[in-house]
Amino acid sequence: MKTRRQFLRAAAMTVFGAPFVLPAGLRAASPNSKLSHACIGVTRMGHNDLKNFQDHKRLQIVALCDVDTQHLEQAAKLVPGARLYTDWRELFEKEGDKIDSVNVTVPDHMHFPIAYTAVQRGKNLYCQKPMCHDLAEVRTLTAAAIKKGIVTQLGTQFASSIGDRMTVELIKRGTIGKIKHVYLCSNRPAPNRLKGPRPVTSEEPPPHLKWDLWIGNAPMRPFAPETYHPAKWRAWLDFGTSWCADMGCHILDGTWRGLNLKAPTSIVAEVEDSWKNSPERHADNWPQNERVTWTFPGNAVTEGKELVVEWFDGPEFLPPKEAQDLNPTGKYPKESALLVGTEGAILHEHQTGPQLLPKEKFQTYERPKPPPRHHYHHYVDACLGGEKTESHFAQTAPMTETILLGTIAIRCPGQKLTWDAAAMKFPNCPDAERHLKRTYRAGWEVG
Repeated sequence: MKTRRQFLRAAAMTVFGAPFVLPAGLRAASPNSKLSHACIGVTRMGHNDLKNFQDHKRLQIVALCDVDTQHLEQAAKLVPGARLYTDWRELFEKEGDKIDSVNVTVPDHMHFPIAYTAVQRGKNLYCQKPMCHDLAEVRTLTAAAIKKGIVTQLGTQFASSIGDRMTVELIKRGTIGKIKHVYLCSNRPAPNRLKGPRPVTSEEPPPHLKWDLWIGNAPMRPFAPETYHPAKWRAWLDFGTSWCADMGCHILDGTWRGLNLKAPTSIVAEVEDSWKNSPERHADNWPQNERVTWTFPGNAVTEGKELVVEWFDGPEFLPPKEAQDLNPTGKYPKESALLVGTEGAILHEHQTGPQLLPKEKFQTYERPKPPPRHHYHHYVDACLGGEKTESHFAQTAPMTETILLGTIAIRCPGQKLTWDAAAMKFPNCPDAERHLKRTYRAGWEVG
C-alpha cells in the first residue's frame, strides 16, 4: 500500500506529465442521448452555471442542491420537476445511478469534498475556480479524475473566449519574440474585501439556511448576517482563497497555456502593512492589497533561463511605471495580462481581445481568428463524446497549484519560498507547508 507521500509524489507526475484521455464509452455516446446533470450550488455564480447548462439541448438538469432553501426554491422555478436537495451527500446517495455529470459551484472550502465524491462515483465534473481551497486537494482531485477517466472542466469560462485563445496563439507563434517578463493585475473594486477581524456578535442562522452544511469541513463559526453567506465568504481564510486566487485563475490562464509553464521554483509576496501587523486580521481574513512574484524555469519561448511573473491587486500594488508606459495611448486596464517580449508586447485586458504593442509596429499584422466556443457547452459535448475540454484538470491543475502557492506566500509575507513540486515541499521554509492542507472539522473528512 502506498504511503500518503508516495501517493502525492505519483500524483505530481500524473498532473504534470500525463495526457488527458476520454474514456471510450463517452466517445461512443449515441447522437440522440442526453446528459443527466445535477447542479450543486444554485445562487450567484451557481445561477449563471445552471442557466448556461440549461441552454444545451442535449443536457437535462435532473437534480438541484443548495444549503439555502430560498435559493433552492428560486432555482426550482427554472427547472420544473428537478429533484431537490439541501445536502450534497444525500444527492449522491439517491441520484448515484441517475446522473452522469455534476457542477460544483459552492464556496471554495467545499469544492474538494463534493468534487472528489463526484469523481469517486465516476461522474463527469465541472468545478468552479479555483479548483480547490488547498494545494494538496488539487493534487489529489486531479490524480483521481485522471485515473477515473472522467471529463473535467474548470470554471475558467473566459479560457474559451476568442480573446483568450487569440492571446494563446499569439504567444505560441512567437509574435513578440522571446518572453522576458509577465505582469498580471486585477484592481477593480472588490466589495468582499474586509478591513477588520471577525465580528464579535452573532445570531441564530435563519431557518432557510442549513448553517452546519454551509460550514462543512471548515472550523465552526457562529452565524453573523452580511458576513459570510452568500457573498463575503471569499474574504475569509476559512472559506475563500484571496483575490489573487479568485481572479488569478482568469488572468493567468491565457499566459499559462501560451507559455506552457511548469511549476515555479520560488514564490514571494508583499502585502499591506496594516494586515501584516494585525494578528487578528492575519488570522482571519485575506489582505486587501497583494503582490505575488513567481519565478519559473525558462523554456523555448522565454528569453532567459528563468521567467518572472508578477501579480498585483489592490490600490497599494499597481503594475510598475515601465509596464504602464508600454500602453501610452490609454489608461492601463484594471484587469489584464501584459507579456513583454524581445520584439514587442501583448496587453490582454480581461474579457476583451489582446493588443499588440507598439501599435504602429503591428498595425498590419494578421491576427489569428479562433472560432467561437461556449465553455459550458464544450464540456457537455465532451461528456457526450466530443473533443476534450478547454480547461481540463490535467492542464489547469498545475496553474491552480501555482496560484495557491501565491496564497501561501501571502500568508508568509516577505519570505521567499523555494518550491519542490514533486515532493510538495518548501525546502527553505518547512513551516509554510502547514498551509498546503487544512485539518477538516471532525466528521467531514473525505478520501
